[in-house]
This record gives sequence, structure tokens and C-alpha cells, in this order.
Amino acid sequence: MSERLTPGDTAPAFTLPDADGEPVSLSGYAGRKVIVYFYPAALTPGCTKQACDFTDNIELLAKAGYAVVGVSPDKPEKLAKFRQRENLDITLVSDPDKGVMTEYGAFGEKKLYGKTVTGVIRSTVVVDEQGTVERALYNVKATGHVAKLIRDLDI
Repeated sequence: MSERLTPGDTAPAFTLPDADGEPVSLSGYAGRKVIVYFYPAALTPGCTKQACDFTDNIELLAKAGYAVVGVSPDKPEKLAKFRQRENLDITLVSDPDKGVMTEYGAFGEKKLYGKTVTGVIRSTVVVDEQGTVERALYNVKATGHVAKLIRDLDI
């Protein structure tokens, strides 16, 4: 089981390909707050709802100084299809070997329909302007999570 991050930890650095195959690095957001969220699979109902919720609130989040990066094990081509089909306006990056997910504590054992399985743990990590973890939320619900996050961040 991977270690979960806690507030005050340094967010693990990463560089992953986005939906267009272009590299996206956490360091590229230095000086800005970024919401890094981890989801199991593009084009599935829960993950679609969550991505659309982030897109619907992207202006509000941006005005408050937050960028949003969604991380899944999907290949860039699938992320591009997901972005186009759902008109997503957030950055989606691919972590097929789940290395970044593991570093962030977003991959490991979880309960699914009463069974213990290994997989992506739906998680959200809020990183401040200096690259420090401000919040680390694990086992979040796809529906209603963005609204709760906005409330919790006082946006």
C-alpha cells in the first residue's frame, strides 16, 4: 500500500504526457495553486461526472488561483477522446504505469463492492504555490466532490 500524503508534505514532482502527448510537469505550476485529482478511467460515468464538474467550475477555480490537472492510467489518445466528447476544459494527463499515482497515495488497496482490490483510489491533492500539499483527500465520491471541495477551500 502506498503512503498517503498529508498537509505539509512536499508534493511529488511529476512530468506526464497530456491528451495531446505534450509533457505536463507539476513544476510548470510553480507560483500557482493546483488541484491534482486522480480518477480510475476516462469515459466512465463517475469519472465523466467528476471531470465535467471540474470543467463547469474551472472559471471559478481559476479566479481563486487554482489550476486543475486530472491524472488517470488512460493513454493520451483515450484522454483526447474523453476531452473532445465531454468538452472538457481541464488538463488531463496519462500515468499508465501508475508511478505518480503510487507516489501520491492514489493507487493501492481499496474496497470495491465489499471486496478488497488493488486499483486507482479516487483522490484529490491540493498543492500550494510552493509545491506543498495543502489538502490530501482520499476515497472521495465522484458526484458532489467538486462542490464540496469549493466549499472547503472557501471559494
